[in-house]
Amino acid sequence: MKLTLKQRAFADFYIELANATEAAKRAGYSEKTCYSIGNENLKKPEVKAYIDERLEQIESKRIANASEVLKYLTSVMRGESVAEIVVVEGEGDGCSSARRLLKAPDEKERLKAAELLGKRYSIFTDKLNVEGSIPVIIHGENALEE
Repeated sequence: MKLTLKQRAFADFYIELANATEAAKRAGYSEKTCYSIGNENLKKPEVKAYIDERLEQIESKRIANASEVLKYLTSVMRGESVAEIVVVEGEGDGCSSARRLLKAPDEKERLKAAELLGKRYSIFTDKLNVEGSIPVIIHGENALEE
């Protein structure tokens, strides 16, 4: 079942307000029934699924995923990113002025990005991960006899 326009409006207002009664009012439901309609709408699987989907979309826009972080670190390591910095310059007679400049990552920033990428891909590891099983055989007079 598809959502009605009012149900969709209710869900969008509910996401914004976190109040079912107020969301129902703003979506155009009757003043008399907005409390019960708001609660009913939250119990409907279609409305709940729509709200969950929209919240997931909103959250994914706010939080960087692993791929985005790796792309950013790669752009810093390659010197492709730019940062805005403020530079204060003296103009003589004790006066100075500030201006904004765009700056590529310096060597230290690029090295840190490379280090973080290296850690992610286990490039710089002193330890070896060995998996498997190795039989243990005990020889000598203290060995258990069968």
